[in-house]
Amino acid sequence: MNNLAVDLVLAVPALAAGGLALLPGYRLTAALNVLASLVTFAAAVALVLLPRPAPGNYLMVDDLNVVFVVLNCFVGLTAALFSAGYIGHEIETGRLTPVYVRFYHAMYQLMMFGMNLALVSNNIGLMWVAIELATLTTVLMVGIYRTHEALEAAWKYFILGSVGIALALFGTILVYVTAQPVVGEGMPSMVWTRLIAAAPGFDPAPLNLAFVFLLLGYGTKVGLVPLHAWLPDAHAEGPTPISAVLSGLLLNVALYAVLRFKMLMAAQPAALAPGPLMIGLGLLSVIFAGLMLYRRRDMKRFFAYSSIEHMGIITFAFGIGGPLANFAGLLHMAMHSLTKSAIFFGVGHVAQIKGTQRFDRIGGLTQSHPVIGWGLALGILAIAGMPPFGVFLSEFLVVTSSFARAPALALILAFGLLLAFGALLMRLNTLAFGEPVGPQDPVRAAPVALYLHMALVLLAGIALPGPMVHWFQTVARALG
Repeated sequence: MNNLAVDLVLAVPALAAGGLALLPGYRLTAALNVLASLVTFAAAVALVLLPRPAPGNYLMVDDLNVVFVVLNCFVGLTAALFSAGYIGHEIETGRLTPVYVRFYHAMYQLMMFGMNLALVSNNIGLMWVAIELATLTTVLMVGIYRTHEALEAAWKYFILGSVGIALALFGTILVYVTAQPVVGEGMPSMVWTRLIAAAPGFDPAPLNLAFVFLLLGYGTKVGLVPLHAWLPDAHAEGPTPISAVLSGLLLNVALYAVLRFKMLMAAQPAALAPGPLMIGLGLLSVIFAGLMLYRRRDMKRFFAYSSIEHMGIITFAFGIGGPLANFAGLLHMAMHSLTKSAIFFGVGHVAQIKGTQRFDRIGGLTQSHPVIGWGLALGILAIAGMPPFGVFLSEFLVVTSSFARAPALALILAFGLLLAFGALLMRLNTLAFGEPVGPQDPVRAAPVALYLHMALVLLAGIALPGPMVHWFQTVARALG
């Protein structure tokens, strides 16, 4: 497979990671990190515009992974912009030392390389390795503060993530073993395009077992209940730019792996239907996270549970299946990534101004810091599903499409959405309105990334661009 855009999507973050690891000084590496992210995003956009090469044994580009790659690289760019000022402030205030951030930007680009490689892989083994690489780099960045809580969160993330990736590895091996009698030994039994073409001839029994392990393994990284325990701690204790990347990107990459294997299962008519398993885990995540939102006292933990809820909604939509539900799942994935990363950008600014992440020490932001306060308020309203934001549109499509197929399940989903809606409005009132609470330090940097994301989410809610609708419809049909 020879394509300049694909090469750049992978080579730029890989080479940038190596170069940034050798360079001293935070300011220079922060600027280069943004530049590398910008070039990678430009290459991702080129994947949409340029003709696609034929898939090879290791890499491929199709309608499905292009959606994920473009979203991944865009949020990676805006998070890099936010990260430059955020980590710089942490160094100036002494919360981080130059020694601890020596390899921060190198790890950031290595993480982007791992996620992009997982998305364009045409090989089930290579995808597994890439997701593990992205996970390990985020583990290192979660523990960057070197406090007891941060190290504990990093270890929990590492241990539970390792359990999940081990389950996914076992499932991957089972798929390989199942494919060998039909496709042949060696490389052919690991190539996605060949697996999909030959799937009708696979033995369904080991394929069923493989999907259970794969759903549990990659579902751990998606943050689905009851496999979610690492996620709130990792969000709360790591740097806020990494919280934005975890919620907006890494969870999507793990879900992408699940979708690929769901397509493989659908290609074998006698195999287990993956929909009920995904629906069950999705609904459990929505209800559990909605209840847990009412007990959170830390901003980042609160929005971490919100991410669990929304990944549950997306998993539920893809479990229901069909062109409309799949379209709704894709749209909700995009809207959640943009909105939740924007919220974490706002939370990062607030935490640095107030010196805390606790709700009881923050309040009245629309009065004390109106630019940040109103931006964060817009983000919370959007993630709560209020019109005219794009999240409302995607949630409406998920609920209506499921009502047509399974009314009882749609009622359970709606109940979970209402649970989360109440908790989000309660915290919105605490954060944004009333008398200002806590320090009144001025905002150091304009929240450009926050408002850029919210503008895109608002635009999607008012009028989805025609090419985007067509693109998502094509992918939705391919997902079955």
